[in-house]
Amino acid sequence: MKQEVKKAVLPSAGLGTRFLPASKAIPKEMLPIVDKPVIQYIIEEAVASGVRQIILVTARGKSAIEDHFDKVWELEDLLERRGKTELLKQVRELWNMVEVVSVRQHEPLGLGHAIYCAHNLIEQDEPFLVMLPDDMVDNPEYPCARQLIDVYEKYKCSVVALMEVPEELISKYGMVRFEEVEEGVVKVLDCVEKPSPDKAPSNLGIVARYLFTPEIFSALEETKPGVGGEIQITDAIARLAKEGKVYGCVFKGKRFDAGDKFGYLQATIHYALKHPELGERFKAWLKDFLKNL
Repeated sequence: MKQEVKKAVLPSAGLGTRFLPASKAIPKEMLPIVDKPVIQYIIEEAVASGVRQIILVTARGKSAIEDHFDKVWELEDLLERRGKTELLKQVRELWNMVEVVSVRQHEPLGLGHAIYCAHNLIEQDEPFLVMLPDDMVDNPEYPCARQLIDVYEKYKCSVVALMEVPEELISKYGMVRFEEVEEGVVKVLDCVEKPSPDKAPSNLGIVARYLFTPEIFSALEETKPGVGGEIQITDAIARLAKEGKVYGCVFKGKRFDAGDKFGYLQATIHYALKHPELGERFKAWLKDFLKNL
């Protein structure tokens, strides 16, 4: 098995119905958080974790994502002629950051199917990340993807990101049964997709980051459509878990579900307050605004 994790799959084929009408003509992954699209934050996390190739799993109408990470010589020429060196640097960094390739998911058959669409771009012995492109985890000192890679390098098995899920949200997550291995690391024994709180095996749920060995593709081939008639990645993970081949990392970082309107607003405020140019001004305005409510 190859040791280095150099590829990340970003399933980006969804219709983004939770953001209609904003997502009718703009991919939800391209909606901005302050001054960058959501998906750029995810790719920056991947690059900071050592990833060198991004595999986008896209669908019709998603070409704006690929265009964002491509060279636009007309724009660069204009910025250069106008002496806008800082903006030029930022634009060039996008297409220099990482190699971006894409495959199509022709039918909306679930996350498991979307991941499987990338199997021809993954070598037979190559571990790879899967990162949901609208789910943000802020930890600049120790990126969430890097945390998973470190667990993989120690245990040489697939790894899923885990967090404690409030009881009222359990039915929205894949929940795991586990045994603790060390602080922050568990061995996953089983997982259940979106159970009711009374049937959940624990309060730890899988969240938006995965590191798989290629065995996941065989598990997906054997997985029948589950909840919602889709091929659920949770069911494939459960297959590997029963063979003792899945670990979980209770990640450290602030997580925002930017695919949800409320989570998107939370992420916008969080990153606005952190912004090196706007943060202090925004903080002062926000304090004044809340005081006068």
